Amino acid sequence: MFDSKIVLRYVPIFSELNDEILSKIQGTGVVRDYKKDMTILNQSYEGTGLFIITSGKVKVTENDSIGGEIILEMLGEHDYFGEMSLIDNKNPSANVVAMEDSEMFFLSREEFLKLLKENPNIAIALLEEMTRRLRMTGSKIKSLSISNAEGRIAAAILQIAENSGIIHQGTVQVTLPYQHDIANLAGTSRETVSRVLHSLQKKGIIEFDGSKIKIPDYNSFRRSYS
Repeated sequence: MFDSKIVLRYVPIFSELNDEILSKIQGTGVVRDYKKDMTILNQSYEGTGLFIITSGKVKVTENDSIGGEIILEMLGEHDYFGEMSLIDNKNPSANVVAMEDSEMFFLSREEFLKLLKENPNIAIALLEEMTRRLRMTGSKIKSLSISNAEGRIAAAILQIAENSGIIHQGTVQVTLPYQHDIANLAGTSRETVSRVLHSLQKKGIIEFDGSKIKIPDYNSFRRSYS
């Protein structure tokens, strides 16, 4: 069991709550474990609630017209999903799959709505976060409309960096997912991802460091590809 005062404190919609309320939230939720590649949510899932990632990573996906996977977003520790179903009580609008062994803290819709009534400031934080995600979706649609593969793949790297990159003195370090996941995020092929990554390296735009890449001038990278 995780420590609510450590983990929940970093969840954006709960960050302003005091320790007493955070402990109460911990007491009303349940912890669920998911193995790598397990489906956590799909569009036919009937149960509604809030999933908070306490460890691991997930990808939010949809299927294209021929059954292929389109990655909408990648989420990591302290991120959450399922918030839309909390509001309209309908099935999820996308699928969520574990990218690695992951642990989730699940809060049912009934418990969340009770919490919302007792702490209205959570609603404001939830609206702010949903607005942020809508803006990200707009950026995602814009990036997929870019005709050249380099632009789409760079935009995908930018999205990952914004979510989970580590910044130090203007340089951002990013742990990349598998190339087929980057390909699905960018709407291209794995071979194209490999070619573009090496092209960006030759141009000095990125640097490889094992399974990680470094973006030496992140501000310039963001201006060029956002």
